[in-house]
Amino acid sequence: MTKAVEGAVKRITLGHISAVYGVKGWLKIHSNTSPMENILNYPSWILDRNGELKTVEIDQARQHGKGLVAHIVGCDDREIARSYCGYEITVNLDELPEPEDDEIYWHQLESLDVFSRNAEGDNVLLGKVSHLMETGANDVLVIRPSKGSIDRKERLVPWLVGTVVLDVNPEKGFIRVDWDPEF
Repeated sequence: MTKAVEGAVKRITLGHISAVYGVKGWLKIHSNTSPMENILNYPSWILDRNGELKTVEIDQARQHGKGLVAHIVGCDDREIARSYCGYEITVNLDELPEPEDDEIYWHQLESLDVFSRNAEGDNVLLGKVSHLMETGANDVLVIRPSKGSIDRKERLVPWLVGTVVLDVNPEKGFIRVDWDPEF
């Protein structure tokens, strides 16, 4: 869904500006939020392109086809709009609503250690969560090797809570899965 951006104030990336739309300064927006319209809940965005930051206000936005389009205050020309293409859309992390008790943000899973049991029943470290990806059927944890992991394999583990994902504890820094370490 989202990735955390480091800095003095932590920010979260909610999507990016992909292209211009029309001739009146509108922009096509790619949203990482679920549902995608949730990106529009933030009328002020901090745009980031390689560390270059711009704070903008959104005055109009709507769903268009399978995506979203938005208009930035004061951006009424296609060429001005083009200068915004390629920026990531971020907000300050503290602007996110608190997740429900049974919910977690993807950025909270990144960097967590992932443990499973081997054939002997011992806990083994598979690696750390690099990121998550959507596949359509279910989300997938991308687990990369880390210091102390059992091997140097990258693993793709389905995010199936209760069957594959057994325990998630961001406070203690780990996820426990039922996943064959040999796979």
